[in-house]
Amino acid sequence: MSSDLAQTFVDGLHALEDGDGADRLAELYAPGAVSGNTATTRTFEGPDGAREFWTAYRDTFESIHSEFRQVVVSDDAVALEWTSTATPSSRGEEIAYEGVTVLELADGRIARSTAYFDPRVLLAPPAR
Repeated sequence: MSSDLAQTFVDGLHALEDGDGADRLAELYAPGAVSGNTATTRTFEGPDGAREFWTAYRDTFESIHSEFRQVVVSDDAVALEWTSTATPSSRGEEIAYEGVTVLELADGRIARSTAYFDPRVLLAPPAR
């Protein structure tokens, strides 16, 4: 079950990156779920919060695509190691950054998601 959810999450993220919106991701979150990442101090609650979080995430970039190197699945968690190639809206120059997203699961849905990465790469001035 959690391997199916992991693949559905990856598919939903790729759809988001391609401009299809955050609905596919939001549907994976349980009521009361919490989502966030290391670039924000705010957390977002439930499927509606997940939709808001993922929409804001996508709006940060002119373009983005993520590749997953490793997906580790257990009964109650998924860890996804990724590299994203993106053009941040604030920079106009392509960057690559990497991190890990941890999904904590309950009753076949995401109860908590957190992405861990160095957010400074998103804020650094373009190379000259």
